[in-house]
Amino acid sequence: MRFELATAPGDPERPNEDWASVALPAAGQGGSLVLLDGVTPPASDYGCVHPVPWFTAGLGGALLELSASRRDLTLTEVLAEAIRRTADAHRETCDLSHVRTPQATVVLARWGAEEIEHLVLSDSALLLEAHDGTVRAVLDDRLDRVPPEILASLAATDALRNAQGGFFTAAADPAVAGLAVAGVTARADVRALAALSDGASRWVDMFGEGDWAECVAVLRKEGAQGLIDRVRARERAEPTTPLVRRWKRHDDAAVIYAEL
Repeated sequence: MRFELATAPGDPERPNEDWASVALPAAGQGGSLVLLDGVTPPASDYGCVHPVPWFTAGLGGALLELSASRRDLTLTEVLAEAIRRTADAHRETCDLSHVRTPQATVVLARWGAEEIEHLVLSDSALLLEAHDGTVRAVLDDRLDRVPPEILASLAATDALRNAQGGFFTAAADPAVAGLAVAGVTARADVRALAALSDGASRWVDMFGEGDWAECVAVLRKEGAQGLIDRVRARERAEPTTPLVRRWKRHDDAAVIYAEL
C-alpha cells in the first residue's frame, strides 16, 4: 500500500480549515480515510465560540476513530455518530441552530479484504481508479445545481443550506448523514483511491486542466503535493476572474491518495 496526504491553506495569513487523515488498523488489510473541507463563515458572528478548524478537527477525529474501530457501523451511521459527538462537545456554549454553525464537506472511505465503502457529502470528491486506468468520480452535486443568481445572494444561499431542495453539509444534525452519497465497490475492482477538497479538485472541475483519470495519473507520478502545486500555478496564471461560480483565487486544498 502507498498513501500520500497533503494540504495547504488558501491564504497563509488564515488558518487552514481542511482536514485529512488515514487510519490503518493493526488487525489486517483494512483501513479508512477521511477528508473534510470546513465551510468558512462570512462573518465572525455565526453563533459559535469555536473557529472552523476546531470543528473539522473534532469531526475528523471522530470519523477516523469510528470508521476504524466500529466496523459494525455503516459509514452513514459513522457520520451520524461523529456529528452527534461533535455537536455535544459545544452544545452548551454555542447556538447549533444557527444556519452558519461550523460545518464541513465530508469524504469518507473504508476498505477491507473484500469491499470498499464510500460516502461523500457536499462538494469534495472521491475518485475510484480501476485496474485499467478508468476512474469513477463519486460526487454530491447538489450545490452545483443551485442557480448562480441564488449563490450570488448570501441570504438566498443560506435559505437552501441544509434544507430540502438545497444542499447539505455536516453541521450539527446527525440526520444529514442519511442524505450523503454512499455506496460499496468490490475491492478487487479498485487499485487506487483519491479524496480531494474543492480547492484541489478545481484542477479538473474549474480549470479543465485534465479529466479525473488524468488527475489520478498526476497523483501517482507527482504525489498529493504535486497536484496542489499544479493548482496553485494555474491560479496564479489566471489573469482575470474565471467565468465560474464560487470563485476565489486560492482556496484551502487537501488531497489523500491511496494505492491499495
